[in-house]
Amino acid sequence: MKKFLLALCAAVALLALAACDNQTATADSLVRGVEYPEAVGFDDYEAKYAIREANQITDSFANAFDDFAYQTASSLLNDNADTNVNYSPLSLYYALAVAASGAEGQTQQELLDLLGVADADTLAEQCGNLYRLLYTDNEVSQLKIATSLWLDNEVNGQEITFKDSFLDGATSNFYASAYSVDFAEQAAGEAMAAWITEDTNGTLTPQITTDAEQLLSILNTVYFYDQWIDRFDASETAADTFYLADSSSVECDFMNQTFASSSYVRGNNYTRSQLALKNSGSMIFVLPDEGVDVASLVSSPDVLQEVLTGGEGVSGEVIWQIPKFSFGFSANLADMLHSLGINAAFNTDADFSGITDAMAFISGINQETHIAIDENGVEASAFTQIDYAGAAMPEGRAEMILNRPFIYAVTASNGMILFVGICNNPVA
Repeated sequence: MKKFLLALCAAVALLALAACDNQTATADSLVRGVEYPEAVGFDDYEAKYAIREANQITDSFANAFDDFAYQTASSLLNDNADTNVNYSPLSLYYALAVAASGAEGQTQQELLDLLGVADADTLAEQCGNLYRLLYTDNEVSQLKIATSLWLDNEVNGQEITFKDSFLDGATSNFYASAYSVDFAEQAAGEAMAAWITEDTNGTLTPQITTDAEQLLSILNTVYFYDQWIDRFDASETAADTFYLADSSSVECDFMNQTFASSSYVRGNNYTRSQLALKNSGSMIFVLPDEGVDVASLVSSPDVLQEVLTGGEGVSGEVIWQIPKFSFGFSANLADMLHSLGINAAFNTDADFSGITDAMAFISGINQETHIAIDENGVEASAFTQIDYAGAAMPEGRAEMILNRPFIYAVTASNGMILFVGICNNPVA
């Protein structure tokens, strides 16, 4: 019985240069290359405007992505609220979108329902536009989504043919390169891991184990680099106490900064503020009130959305004390997707006939991530494997003293969530 494996990798990093499409050990197996959009200078506002005009996304698509992000993030964060957790909804969305582009029937419909788009053509078009809107590669910031298809043309003596319509669409809409491999050989996993490491600028070094029954693996990376607009003064960084959920504590380095006039939000059981990044994105921080369990603030999609976007805005003095942290997280996403209505894709009678006429079904989905922040900015990365894819006058004062478990999110310039997570222990 043949298995179709779909693997997704997403990575974000703010402190290093983005890698180009892998030109190392996999170069001799490349069967389809891809040309990324032309880089635009940091201060080339005319070119940025032209890109926005040429690649507009609809309100319905933006809302669909937001809904997907809150649904999936709430489920994952709530199930892992007692540990450090980091998740990239953008990465998973693109992986499932590639899978949906090659699915048919009920298999495709379930994927489209979760992704919030009526048909595969619209999904592919909008994902292509979003890709070009988000793509950034300049002297200050980087945000690149990379996708690769790993194809085995013979499984257990059976010749496998992949449909050109799927490969063409993956290349044009998802900027996917394609490689020919033998999944029965260890070298296939090593080549895939090397591609991930290079496209995440070394932030992830996964161990990829392939299966002789595999037909296809889809990898996706999201690499993000940026800096705080107002960097923290390293001389102000000092050791202090972080209080864990179990009432114990750890010592760690805290970055310190005060803004005399800035915006913050008072919400039900939380205070929220954000730090701006140079390419117009931001990192949001949500501090639960004293005695409030962080899990209660991610308990449902509506609650999480309220925590990240709701509340009453106030302008005033904001005192920041943020722990420097660096941690990784990995999770199996299959149960989460089952709970959100993705079932047919995991069955042996799944319909991925848009990709190949051979039997193909998803056998597992995993994501591995990394995130770190320091005085200069934030660095984050994720690897998902789908086995089958001018200030107002001050009015108050907020103390963003993040010395207990808190929620964070990294957003792009258009507000879309790239990464969201919980820091329970900055030194874990």
